[in-house]
Formats: sequence, C-alpha cells, structure tokens
Amino acid sequence: METIALVLTLLFAVVLSGILARLLPFSVPRPLVQIALGAAIGLIADWRVTLDPDIFFLLFLPPLLFLDGWRIPPDDMFKDGVTILELALGLVVFTVVGMGFLIHWMIPAMPLAVAFALAAVISPTDPIAVSAIAQRTPIPKRMMHILEGESLLNDASGLVCLRFAVAAALTGSFSLGAAGLNFLWVAIGGIVVGAGLTWLVGRLKELVVRRLGEESSSQILISLLIPFGAYLVAEHLHCSGILAAVAAGVMMGFIETRGKALAMTRIRRTTVWDLIQFTANGIIFVLLGEQLPTILAGAADSVRLTGHHDAWWLAVYIVAINFALAALRFVWVWFSLRLTSFRRAEDTAQPNWRLVGAMSFAGVRGAITLAGVLTLPLAMADGTAFPGRDLAILLAMGVIIVSLIAASIGLPLMMRGLKMPAEPSRDAEIEDARTAAAEAAIAEIERTQHKLAEGRKDADVYVNVASRLMDLYRERIDSRSSLPEAMAFLRRDERIERELRLAALKAERGEIFRRVRQSRLGSEAARKLVRELDFQEARLAG
Repeated sequence: METIALVLTLLFAVVLSGILARLLPFSVPRPLVQIALGAAIGLIADWRVTLDPDIFFLLFLPPLLFLDGWRIPPDDMFKDGVTILELALGLVVFTVVGMGFLIHWMIPAMPLAVAFALAAVISPTDPIAVSAIAQRTPIPKRMMHILEGESLLNDASGLVCLRFAVAAALTGSFSLGAAGLNFLWVAIGGIVVGAGLTWLVGRLKELVVRRLGEESSSQILISLLIPFGAYLVAEHLHCSGILAAVAAGVMMGFIETRGKALAMTRIRRTTVWDLIQFTANGIIFVLLGEQLPTILAGAADSVRLTGHHDAWWLAVYIVAINFALAALRFVWVWFSLRLTSFRRAEDTAQPNWRLVGAMSFAGVRGAITLAGVLTLPLAMADGTAFPGRDLAILLAMGVIIVSLIAASIGLPLMMRGLKMPAEPSRDAEIEDARTAAAEAAIAEIERTQHKLAEGRKDADVYVNVASRLMDLYRERIDSRSSLPEAMAFLRRDERIERELRLAALKAERGEIFRRVRQSRLGSEAARKLVRELDFQEARLAG
C-alpha cells in the first residue's frame, strides 16, 4: 500500500507542478518546480525511494528515448549529422579529459580515476531536460534538432567513458585500445539491435495485419513494448541499451512512412505516447528532487573529503564545475560550427557568439547524470569503501540543478532575435506535395468510381458523387497554382476560414452538450457527434 500511495503522490506532484509553473509570477521551467516538489515530498512525507539505477534506466529511458528518436525528423538530423557526431562523441571525450583533470586538481583527495568517472557522468546532456527547457523557450528548429540529436547519442559515449573510469579505479589499469574496441561494440551493437528488432517487428505486424486485419489497441501496445525489448536485448548482449532505444525510434519513423497503420490507430497512439511522455518526464524530475534530502544529509561527511570544514565550499565546487563545463562546451561548439554549419565557401560569416552561447547554455544535465553517478560501486575489490562516491553524487546533483537554472535564465536572453544559418524554405516543397496528393486523389476517385458503378443501373449516382469530389480536389490544385501575390491572399483567406470554422465547431459542441443537459439527446449519440467534431477541430488545429 505504501508503494501505491507513493506512486499516486508522484503522479499528483506531476499534475501540481504544471499548475504551479503557470501560477508563478515569473517564468520557471516545470522541471525545477518538479524538483522542488520532489524535495518537499522527501522532507515532509519522509518517503525515501531507493533509486536503483538499473531499474530507473529500464523504466523511464527506453520509452522516452524511443519517442524522441521516432519524432525527430531524420532528414534534418542527417543534414547536420557531422555536427551532431562532433558534439555527441568528440565533445564528450574532450569534456571527460578536461573535467577529469580539473576536478582532481580542485579536490586532490578524489582519485584521478574517480574524477574521470564523475566527469563522464556530467559530460552527456540530457534529452529529457533539453526538451523540457525547450517547452518554455522558443528555440530555432535547426538548433533544436542538433541539440536533440546530440543528447540522444552522447549518453552512450558518456556511459562507456564511465565504465572504463570505474574499471580503472577498481583495477588501477586502463587500456586505450580495449576502450576503443569496446566503444565500437557498444555503439554499433546497440544501433544494430534497436534498428533490427524494430524492422523485424514491423514486418511481422504487416504480415498479421494483412491476414487478420488491424486492431488499434494491439498496435499501440506493440509500439510500447518495442523500446523495452530493444533495450533488454542490447543490454543482454552488453551493447548500449540507450542507443538501441534511440535506433528503434528512428527505425520506427522510417517504418511509419510506409503508411500502413489506420488513421484511428495513429490518432490514438499519438495520444497515448503524449501521455507517457508527459508523465514519465515529470516523475523523473520529481524523483530527482526526492533524492535531494538524502544526498544533502551526507554533505557534512562529503565536505570533509575536500579538505574543508565549511559546507559552502561544495557550492563553490559545483559552480566552478558548471563554469568549466560551459567553457569547454563553448570552445568545442565554436570550432564545431566553424567547421560544419559555416564551412561553405560562399559563407564567410563567423559563428555568432550568441548562437555559440545559446548552444552552451542548452547543455542541460538531467536524469541520466544522476542515474549514471548512482551506478558507482559501493566498495573496491578489497572491500574498502569506493573513494569519494558520496561527494561525486552530491556534485553531480548540484550540476543538474545549476545547469537547469542557468539554462532557464540564460537561454531566453541568448535566444532573443537569434537566427541559425540560413536554410532553404520548404514552402514550395509542401505546396508541390499538396498538389501531387490532390492529383493522386482524383485518379483514385475516378478508378474507384468505375469499379463501384460497373454493371449497376444507378451508375450515374456514382458519377455525380465522384464529380463533386473531384471538383473539390481540382479547386485545391488551381488555388495552389496561383501567383505568389495570390498565394498570400489565399493564406489570409485560409486563416480567416480556419478561425470561423473553429468558432462554428465550438458552437456546435455547445449546442450538443446543451441538449444532453436538457435530456433531449442521449449520451451515446452525443459522444459520437462530439467525437466527429473533435476530429475536425484536431485537423484544423494541426
């Protein structure tokens, strides 16, 4: 019963965080509110959740990373693939080396291998935290795609670095060649497992649907099981479960382009996944806050390891680590953008310092950092306590909170009027696709009309109905073939028509509910009518 009560309390805290974030007179990202609520739960209710990193990774990360991989536009990600790889791989190694030596220099009592382990867990950015910050700060699409791609891929490189740093701390030895080979196996194996498993499930689904028909609920459940299956199989093979979940999501996006799923399945599945994303994101940050009282309780012992007696020295170290992370990221991002996004011969512009600063502030740490640092072993091979473990956990938690606060304050300032390097407009591409889709619809209506009317006495009815439909599509084609000036007026008319249609739908729905309250319309009939109106409104809103 206590576990159930705790889960319900966490869910309520997620709901409450959204209300409080909107009620506050100043803009505060929801993750910070959720961390504060989690800390309050830990202090007031005196509940302590034992955060097992393996269970934490399995429950929360696969579905969220799968969804991010599924929804990120592959063409945009591949277009900036070099930049993303430079940030996801090169920046992680650069950060681990730089921060490892810096932490050991600041805190000599922390062994170098442990300092590198701490540097490894704070090096990757968190896709969940990045998405949460982006909800309150308008970020250019191209920049957001780069940040999402980076955060989806750099977890594996950071955790591999952590694995070898811990091994070096336990054994006192390190092999660069073995580390490189292991990284290739972990990364490539994870990608192959995730993509391969999703492709196989997709093919099996198509065979079953072709023979038995599609059942929306089963299709949604399968999509929920795929990321967990990819993660577990990859971990069993000692590959990266995180990369497997991401690769599964990307492959799911490619499979969806086949358009085999029913429209109702897509609508319901989107609703289910939106709910999972909102709930899991919230619970992650509430749990982070709930761990805070326990971590702070050991602050007195942790500060003594640094050679000081005042707890404020911990704050100094946390701020110094965040400044160093930002500085290393700033330098790497500047060179990365200079070599990639600004590398064209005709583009002589230098990377805008505000763009580089925004990319640096957006390097938010989150749940993966905390879960990673909690995987540090409790004891060495000889049974003695693992040196500096509590201090590393405390510093990692401080980095998470400070990076969230810094991004919440710094990103809005940096993003004002900021523009990414120019990229071609896709308006013409969209209009061409609409015209081609309308032409395909006309051809299919004509073909189907002949098939249905063949041999029937009322064939003229099919011809008349088909003509009306084809006239609608031809009108759409004609309107898209107008001059640019006429297109501007067309878009204005479409915007006005959309607003009028939304107002009309709202009035229709109001009248239906009024008739239900007056017992002039049954509830079941009302639900059917309202559902039809909701679909129309969703189409207009999209």
